[in-house]
Order: sequence, then structure tokens, then C-alpha cells
Amino acid sequence: MLVCIFTGFASGLPLYLLLNLIPAWLKTEGLSLKAIGAFALIQFPYTWKFLWAPLLDRFGILPVLGRRRSWMLVTQLGLLASIAWLGRLSPTDQLTLVVALTAVIALCSATLDIALDAFRREILADEELGLGNAIHVNAYRIAGLVPGSLSLILADHLPWSQVFLITAAFMLPGMIMTLMVNEPAAASNRPRTLRDAVVEPFHEFFSRHGVQSALWVLAFIFLYKLGDSLCTALATPFYLDMGYSKTEIGVIAKNAGLWPMVIGGILGGIWMVKLGINRALWLFGVVQIVTILGFVWLAWLGPAPSDAARLVVLATVIAGEAVGAGLGTTAFVAYMARTTHPAYSATQLALFTSLMAVPRTFINASAGWLVEGMGWFNFFLLCFVLAIPGMVLLLKVAPWRAGPAPALGARA
Repeated sequence: MLVCIFTGFASGLPLYLLLNLIPAWLKTEGLSLKAIGAFALIQFPYTWKFLWAPLLDRFGILPVLGRRRSWMLVTQLGLLASIAWLGRLSPTDQLTLVVALTAVIALCSATLDIALDAFRREILADEELGLGNAIHVNAYRIAGLVPGSLSLILADHLPWSQVFLITAAFMLPGMIMTLMVNEPAAASNRPRTLRDAVVEPFHEFFSRHGVQSALWVLAFIFLYKLGDSLCTALATPFYLDMGYSKTEIGVIAKNAGLWPMVIGGILGGIWMVKLGINRALWLFGVVQIVTILGFVWLAWLGPAPSDAARLVVLATVIAGEAVGAGLGTTAFVAYMARTTHPAYSATQLALFTSLMAVPRTFINASAGWLVEGMGWFNFFLLCFVLAIPGMVLLLKVAPWRAGPAPALGARA
């Protein structure tokens, strides 16, 4: 469980850098909302990572570290260097280089996610998936406080080059963890050939579920987080448009969600032990949808000078979103891990998390156009509506009264 803290933190930091810090940086440098929204397309590696995931199942880079740990270390080194370099660039004068470097960050981050997801699946027994993934998800979101809170506060007092350098240094704990842990025993069962690594994960998944049921599962994975993901696509520019300063966003908005998120996520993992993953998806999904309405409320209030009451409203909205998204993601990640076969964990988890990332990458890229055309209030109402289909699909993929899924570890 301690290892899951470090896997979550290392996985979450670069993503939240792309989602929170870079949009704030680009906005303060004078780029338009449309341009900032289009930057979501830079995250395409998260949606296509299943294409190179078989390479991580089949090959290692540094034999002395083993297959999983070698990929984990190399990608974290790439992230450390890329994030530190990014802050030395000017978005207005070196936009092409900024785009290229953010693409490198997304590529390294997506590849790190493949390795970390497989590593975590291989060290957790089936009965530990709920709690282990709850801890991972909470550490993942806590990592977001670095680029989404600390770095924003520092940006009011330090040049951006130093802000990005400090942010990059937070990749070091994950690198130290990678060097200290042992390679999972299950990681030694690699596919015999690259063809096996590419073909067998998909063949096994569709054979086990049947084609129709497998397609329902994939549709559910695509839709379950759609509304919540789109809702937070331009969260930082939204707060700025509502009249809050970067320091207020950093201190109030982000930290207001910390303890509700941590407590809710850990309790969610414990509840999943009793509830089961299926019922957790239902209950936590309802909370996830309802909290989107907090953004509708804040948009309805509109821009106003920040006083104590307005800060309380913002803190309430962010705390609600943190609890809802944290609970929903905890159950969702546990569901995806349960659905994989341990022998093909890297490729199958990459496929599932790629589908989960499609809304964040391609659909979220349209968020800037949607906001400029609809306004913030109607945009968040749309997000609420888009969250409903994923809940409806639970009737197919995770019925409330269904028994626990059979363990797959023995088959591996």
C-alpha cells in the first residue's frame, strides 16, 4: 500500500501539470481560450498508449532493473528533464517548441502510466485491488496539488523557469521508489514473442467476455468519466474568469479539496471491500454526477469581487468535485484492474485507460469552443447531461445485484 502512494504520485504529477499548470501559464502569457483548449490534443499519447503497451509487456530497457522497473525509471528521467526545460521557453515566441515539449511530456507520462499500472496490478492480490487502487487514486490526485496549487502560488512570486524546475523536482520520490522496490514475480511471465504480446491480450479479452459484452465494457469505460472529465477541462481558466487570483486558486480552490478527497477516497476503498466494486460504481457514480452541479451553481453566480463568502462558495464547489471525482475514479480504476487478465496486464490496462483518456484528450479539446459559444453555465449543464449515459451502462456491465467477478490470478 505504501508503494501505491508513490505510484499514484508519480503518475498524477505530469498529467496535472498538463491539465492545470500549463493552461494557467499559457493564459498568463496571453494565449486565447481556444488555443489553450486545443492544447488538450497534445495529450494524444494517453488515448493511443495501447499501441505501444505490448512493447512494455515483451521487452525491458535495463535488464538490471527488470522489465517493469526499467520502463518506470527511464520515463521518469525523461519527465524530470522535459518539465525543467519547458519553463525556460516562451509560449509566444517559441510556441512550436512548447508544443513539441509538451507532447514529449505526454508521451513519457503515458508510457510511465502503462508501466505503473501493470506494476501495481502485479503486486496487488485480487482482494487488495479496491483499497490499493483507492490509495493510488488519492495519491494521484494529491500530486495534482503540486502543479495545481504550490506551483500557482510560486508563480505569483517567482519566474516561470524556477516554477517549472521546482515542479520537476517532485518526480524524484517516484524515481527513488523505483530503485528501492523489487520487480514483481508475475512480471517474469512475459509473452514469448512480440506477436503474442500484441494479439493475445485482445484475443483473451474478447474471448472471455464475448464480443457483445466486451463492446459494452469498452463503451462503459469511454463514457463513465466523460461528464466529469469535460467539466474540469478548463477549471483553472474558469476560476480566473470568475474573478479569483492565482494565489486564491492555489490556496483556497485546490486545498479545499485535499482532505475531503483523501478521506473520501480512503473510505471509498474501505467501503468497496464490503460493497463490492459493482455497487461502488453505482453509489460513487451518483456522487460524481451530482457534484458537477456545483460548477453550474458557481457559473450562475458569475464573476464578482472575491470576498469571504465567494471564497467559501468556491471551496465548497471544489471540495464536492474532489469527493465525487475521487470516489468515482477509485471504483472505476478498481473495475478496470479487475477486468484485466494478469498475464496481459500492461496491454489490457493500457487499452482501458486509453479509452478513459479519449474524452480528456479529444472531446476536452473542444471545451474552449463550447465555452465561447455556450457560456460557462450552459457548458456545465452539458457536462451534467453527458455524465448520464455511463451510469445507464452500469445495468449492462456492473449490475447492482451481480456477484463478485471470478479471480483471474489462478488462470495466469
